[in-house]
Amino acid sequence: MDLQRAFSSSSTNPQFVYDVFLSYRGNDTRNNFTAHLLNALREEISSALCKAIEDSRISIIILSKNYASSTWCLNELIKILQCKETKKQMVLPIFYHVDPSQVRNQKGSVRKAFIKHESRFKDEMEKVKKWKSGLKQVANLSGYHLKKETDESKFINEIIQWVKSRVINLSQLHVAKYQVGIESCIQEIDLLLNVGMNDIGMIGILGSGGIGKTAIAKAIYNLIAYQFEGSCFLPNIRETSTRECGLVQLQETLLSKILGDPSLTVDSDDQGISVIKKMLHYKKVLLVLDDVDQLEQLEKLAGRHDWFGSGSRIIITTRDQSLLSNHGVASTYKLKILDHDRALQLFSWHAFKRNRPIDDYAELTEHVIQYAGGIPLVLTVLGSDLKDKSINQWKSALDKYKRFPSKRVQEKLRISYDGLDDNEKAIFLDIACFFKGKHMDDVFKILDSRGYFSDIGIKILIDKCLITIDWHEILEMHDLLQDMGREIVRQESPEEPGKRSRLWFHEDVRYVLEEYTATNKIEAILVDLPKQDPIRLSSEVFTKMKRLKLFINQNGCFSGGPNYLPNELRVLDWPGYPLQSLPPNFHGEKLTILRIHNSPIKELGEGFKSHQNLTTMDFSYCTFLTKIPDLSRSPNLKELTLRHCTNLVEVDDYVGFLDKLENINLLECSSLRCFPTRLKLRSLKLLELKGCSRLENFPEIECKMECLTDIGLEHTGIKELPSSIKNITRLSSLYLSGCKNLVYLPASIYQLQHLQYLWLSGCSQLVRIGQEVASIASATEYEISTNSSISNDDCSSMVFPSLRILELGCLSDSSLFTRFNCSSSLHTLNLSGSDIVIIPASFKRFVGLRRLWLDDCKQLQRILGLPPTIEAIYAGGCISLESCPQLLEKFRFVACELQVLYWIRLSGCSKMLMNIGNPSVSERHLDQSNTFSIIFQGDQIPDWFSHRKEISKDNSCEMEINGPFNWNDIKGVLLCAVFVPPTPVPLEPNLSFRIMINGGIVPRVQSQAPWREERISHLMGLHHVWLLYLIVEPNILKGNSLKFEFQISSWSMIFKSCGAHMVPFKHEERANPGVLHDDADLHLDIQLSKRLLDNDDNDDGSLEKSFYPQKKTRSSSTLEMEIADLEGDHDNLKEVLYLEC
Repeated sequence: MDLQRAFSSSSTNPQFVYDVFLSYRGNDTRNNFTAHLLNALREEISSALCKAIEDSRISIIILSKNYASSTWCLNELIKILQCKETKKQMVLPIFYHVDPSQVRNQKGSVRKAFIKHESRFKDEMEKVKKWKSGLKQVANLSGYHLKKETDESKFINEIIQWVKSRVINLSQLHVAKYQVGIESCIQEIDLLLNVGMNDIGMIGILGSGGIGKTAIAKAIYNLIAYQFEGSCFLPNIRETSTRECGLVQLQETLLSKILGDPSLTVDSDDQGISVIKKMLHYKKVLLVLDDVDQLEQLEKLAGRHDWFGSGSRIIITTRDQSLLSNHGVASTYKLKILDHDRALQLFSWHAFKRNRPIDDYAELTEHVIQYAGGIPLVLTVLGSDLKDKSINQWKSALDKYKRFPSKRVQEKLRISYDGLDDNEKAIFLDIACFFKGKHMDDVFKILDSRGYFSDIGIKILIDKCLITIDWHEILEMHDLLQDMGREIVRQESPEEPGKRSRLWFHEDVRYVLEEYTATNKIEAILVDLPKQDPIRLSSEVFTKMKRLKLFINQNGCFSGGPNYLPNELRVLDWPGYPLQSLPPNFHGEKLTILRIHNSPIKELGEGFKSHQNLTTMDFSYCTFLTKIPDLSRSPNLKELTLRHCTNLVEVDDYVGFLDKLENINLLECSSLRCFPTRLKLRSLKLLELKGCSRLENFPEIECKMECLTDIGLEHTGIKELPSSIKNITRLSSLYLSGCKNLVYLPASIYQLQHLQYLWLSGCSQLVRIGQEVASIASATEYEISTNSSISNDDCSSMVFPSLRILELGCLSDSSLFTRFNCSSSLHTLNLSGSDIVIIPASFKRFVGLRRLWLDDCKQLQRILGLPPTIEAIYAGGCISLESCPQLLEKFRFVACELQVLYWIRLSGCSKMLMNIGNPSVSERHLDQSNTFSIIFQGDQIPDWFSHRKEISKDNSCEMEINGPFNWNDIKGVLLCAVFVPPTPVPLEPNLSFRIMINGGIVPRVQSQAPWREERISHLMGLHHVWLLYLIVEPNILKGNSLKFEFQISSWSMIFKSCGAHMVPFKHEERANPGVLHDDADLHLDIQLSKRLLDNDDNDDGSLEKSFYPQKKTRSSSTLEMEIADLEGDHDNLKEVLYLEC
């Protein structure tokens, strides 16, 4: 059944006028049984029915001795069965002084009756067959058998109780006054329920307090209950089960509602389980268990699927995901908060009794919607509270809610909090007060330092829908849950913040610290001020906070410093700590996180000697620090961060033996000279020494360090690496760029089987990479760029089977390529600035290559082979380059094996352009299947372009061409622009292009690209031509107004001219020849001169008005100027057209 459609329809759930329809043979029963039953039903049912609805809810068929002899009764019976099928009407047969088997097998009086019918209706035998079939179908239903010896009054009472339970049970549950947002959930839950199937299904409806779980469950129950043999909605299970014998009461309610016996009782919950399994095992039931919070409740009420009959459905609403998982509930629907429009509508109904706010209240309503955060309960409560209030009253109420949340809302939300244990409550309050929006790694460290069990605690809070963690591992919490947690803390001492356990509100923090009102109740303080007014800090301010465990200063500026810190501190995070040392009385024995940035601190103090529990030490940007303390008493240290401690000279040798140490970060410690000479750090993952320019020696590696993956040594003074580097067995990144003193890399480096990134740019003294060169089996990026003088003999055995990116600026011998074993894996090759002369034909075997960088290879003369997979070639400034046959084919726009190549840069390659000669680029031979671009030195639009325009120097140009166009006859569009980079070229300008038709941007034909600043010297001050070929897609290019737009994101880079030319299909390519093009069009020769083309004849700046030169009256053009600033993404070569100059 489509529940969403059903929910929307007024006829969803069968509507009935009568509760019970009696079908009987009057002469058999009217004077006694039927009369009594009718009177009893009138008496018992009338009070149970809330609303009369079309037709009968239940049909009772009294099968007496002569029932089958009445054609009237048989026709009634057929109608009843039709209603049973179409309207899910309940049917109860009563066998009145007749044997059910005789009716079922149609013997005795039933057989005699049908013999008469067959004789009477011999011309209507189909009718008789239908009666027979219908009577047999009814006789097979479960019913009651009244025997002669049965007490008739008791028998009638049983029937009444059965009917009563059904009528009451199928009464509609009240869902909500305004059911906004409910319908949107129905379709998804319908898919989970799949009511038509015969399996036994359990589904969970999960969500935090007030989000609408119960309302949704009631709505679903109302819609589908009639499809089951029995149904029961058990509300408030969490609350009911806490009462004495609460679970037994719930079991009794479940059984009595489904079985229709209000007198049914059980002695214990164990007996209740047995009765449920026995009595409901063959019944198709609908059971809703609302607000479940303990696994025991599920085990006692719906312990297993097989307790119930085929087709049964059990719906469980809960705030706790773990309950559903532990109970084996495979399908869960997690409710989401209302979106803005639905939230606005729900609130408006409660506040204004209409679906939108009154105009004068619109702005205030938006504030309420933002505050409520899409929670239906909050929207309902606030809407009711604010109804009929003045604007000033609204403003006052909103200010109050921000400081003191609604009591009704808090009571509902607090239910989940009250179900937590002490550990989970403490974690929840810390998150609410301090850590919402923080990264989980940081939060875990701090919570662990506080002595909490953070792993299990966080998991439970997530399961109970109190917090979430997003894809970036940021901890999130609904604003109202955060308000609730903070209100719980505030209520510890509503009037005196110094007596609360946690302080975070800036006014409270300032008051306590400046007015010296702290007490021993305070355990944690977060300083987060809205402005940079300094806090006047008394030196004795912390003396009253003996139990202070956490002090985090995010942005506070203090006018004084403390002479006392509590020794209970676990976390001291104080950027800008104002003193040169920690207080002498502070021992830090319990401290786990010590983080002091941008401080004048020089030493940690005399008392800071025993730091057994310390896991994190961070003194970044403490420029006065010259030496760190002895860490031999810090066996649990995991992070040592001393970034930009520019006066730090020494790191103690003992650091090299801290077995739990995971990260060492000494970035830009430019004075560092002494670093541990030996490392035995089995847990180390990161070693960052970048910018330690005075550090000359790298330590020996004295054990297998299998966790270390990244070493940063850029711009250090290191001269060589030890052969023991091989012991860092899983090293993936080794950064050595800018190591100008580096002379030697040991042969053992080739034993680093997991090495993926090796950077050697700027290593000008590097003369040898080992003497015995082994294979680097797993290397994926190898960069040897710049001006090093590495001997090719030393590289003779290099093989890189998994290499993806290779930057080899030292190369002078192209034969080196033949020794590489990465022909299929190499993705990007950068030879820019190298002395290579020839790229050999064997280069074609690099079939995985996508990008080739050859900028400023001034000795390069010939490119004899390019692999067919190449997509982009950057060869700017190759002043000696004379030939590349494959590029020549591409330049002539004819078919070649470089089918996927769509970007060529030949700026500054004057010899290459001269040697091209006068290639004929004609429409007759133009055979390109993909869009591509070429940039080369020049200052003219080719004279064969049908549309050209000189520009009054600007960084944007547009060309508009008016149709009509027959796009089915146009294969492609050639575009051209002449631009002039200034001297010097500005930082990273972007050249871009797009097409607009009838004012709308055409998708998939926009492009932009950044320029690499270090490779643009060949562009400075020279005119360049950008030639672009675009394939036309008729399903995209439609319209009669076509505009081309070129842009450069720099005021100093300008366009001089632009042009466009339509390319028709060749004769054999035309499926349907167009009227605009005749054979003459196919003989347009396009000449590219080896010299710069002459100036256009149209000195007046007007456009030629020809769609093709032979048909000059077919279209007209105008020119517009526009300035735009675009940014590019040079990595996405396949998604956008890559246009780098």
